[in-house]
Amino acid sequence: MTYSARLSNSSFGEWELYIVTDTASHEWPACDFRRSQPIPTLAERTAALADLGYEAADGAMWEWMELDTGARGDVVLIASLDVRRIGGAS
Repeated sequence: MTYSARLSNSSFGEWELYIVTDTASHEWPACDFRRSQPIPTLAERTAALADLGYEAADGAMWEWMELDTGARGDVVLIASLDVRRIGGAS
């Protein structure tokens, strides 16, 4: 079974990674990088996923989206990656 890992800025402006599962959102596995800059590296994201018990699904690559936040012209970056539990267990 695959899930979606998401990397985004939290409401506090700090980077966080979380796994979208079939449980309520407040129970999703998550990692807070405790910084706003720089964007977490691929190695940092891979380590955070492993700490949460997940790894990239076969052939998966990070996909980035830029979301417009409105009149101020700010944008929010969000990345996603298909993941699975380490070892492939459901």
